[in-house]
Amino acid sequence: MSEHFCSVAAVADDIPAMIAFIFEHGPNPWNYLPQDAVLAHLHGIAEGTVQAVLARRVDGELAGFVTFLASSNFERFQAQERRELPQGYVGEAVVHRELAGRGLGSRLLGEAVQGLQALGIHDIYIERHEENAGSAGMMRKAGFVEVETFSDPQRRAAGSRRTTLCYLRCAD
Repeated sequence: MSEHFCSVAAVADDIPAMIAFIFEHGPNPWNYLPQDAVLAHLHGIAEGTVQAVLARRVDGELAGFVTFLASSNFERFQAQERRELPQGYVGEAVVHRELAGRGLGSRLLGEAVQGLQALGIHDIYIERHEENAGSAGMMRKAGFVEVETFSDPQRRAAGSRRTTLCYLRCAD
């Protein structure tokens, strides 16, 4: 990556820029971005229930971000001996359209994984449209493996209309 970016943790003051950014650079046939749910999710940063890592260009302009949080929604996918362990979820991952495919998303995803590990979370989940090759590559590069693919017509209007859940088990 020839361009330099600095990573910072998101704070409440970043939320308006993040909202504008995701609705400008996130929409594509594979992404499910219902406005109310996205707004509630991002406002979780101010409430302390959601964290995010931002990438900023040298001039301070937002280049991308990944959100993450503790979650209890994936226990059924955990190995029996790990069901008492906390889980994490990566919610949104978006980079500036002009920067797609340059590794920035992978870098931010790695930093989100580190953030979850710092919270004591070692079982991490993330979802994507089954046919979203860019997201699939970013997730594989970060070490995520596919757990399940399921019909999801409420959230997936394009292609196969299926969601793939992926998992990363970090070192304990």
